Amino acid sequence: MIIRVVKLSLQPEKVADFLQLFEQKKHKIEAWDGCTHLELWQDEKDPNILFTYSHWASEAQLNAYRYHPFFRETWAVAKSFFSEAPQAWSVKKLYGAA
Repeated sequence: MIIRVVKLSLQPEKVADFLQLFEQKKHKIEAWDGCTHLELWQDEKDPNILFTYSHWASEAQLNAYRYHPFFRETWAVAKSFFSEAPQAWSVKKLYGAA
């Protein structure tokens, strides 16, 4: 399993636009082959910083999603909302509840 965390720094006036985009796309992402979990987080102190947190059955399935036209089209819209380049990590759980 792959856990993917992506930090998104948004322009303050674009946070609502991003949240609307996420709301429109989240069900398709959750239904994607290999996606087993999806969450959206917001920083407690800076509401312009959001994180996506997702679980993927394999790196191959994550990459199939990342290189699909659906992702590329969605990402092209989302990129216009960013104030900084996103940061992404693929991590594995070493300890914690399931």
